[in-house]
Amino acid sequence: MASTEVVNEHAEQILGATTVELKLEVVVIPVSDVDRAKRFYGSLGWRLDADFAFDNGVRVVQVTPPGSGCSIQFGTHITSAAPGSVQDLYLVVSDIQAARDELAARGAKISEVFHPTAPGAQFQPGDPSGRASGPAAEHASYRSFATFSDPDGNGWLLQEIKTRLPKRGFSSLDVATLIDLLRETEQRHGEYEPTAPKHHWSEWYGSYIIARQRGRTPDEAVKDATLHTESAS
Repeated sequence: MASTEVVNEHAEQILGATTVELKLEVVVIPVSDVDRAKRFYGSLGWRLDADFAFDNGVRVVQVTPPGSGCSIQFGTHITSAAPGSVQDLYLVVSDIQAARDELAARGAKISEVFHPTAPGAQFQPGDPSGRASGPAAEHASYRSFATFSDPDGNGWLLQEIKTRLPKRGFSSLDVATLIDLLRETEQRHGEYEPTAPKHHWSEWYGSYIIARQRGRTPDEAVKDATLHTESAS
């Protein structure tokens, strides 16, 4: 056990020192009918980013869910995977009932909101065992789900997250989350400002917000923003 803890601590140190960002940009999903998939995802309100067809038969369609930093692509001759074989793609939402109801209104055949009572039950479509109807108690983050599939059977999971685990950062910022983050930044800057060298608040705010978005804790973000501000003064 001790050796495992040492390895984990060493891994965290290495990860903490990483400066090169690797942002997941696109996930390719396999479909049998490109135009049908394009209509389906368009009906959900997903943004059409591209639809390129080439002389050699390759076609690439890219769409992006609202608020997502990652897109999906589908088309012809871009993957050897069987249509419908991609499962359990996560769509994170802050209000799962509202998100579920909107998708249903847009024509998605989506399950009711549920929470697992057995580990992994969210990954078993069509099997009600291990699932309880309705959201988790007090809407606990990471524990409430709803599922739907595209016309080929590629599967999606809605997951409700209201407060992220430490080090997870903010993969996307909706208005409510950004407001909370700005208020947190304002409070932390107010505690720092009385003893700070002369600086513009935007320098400290910018450094703090980026640090939090990358998964730094509030105390770590204060250190990062303070170091940046004072080194620039």
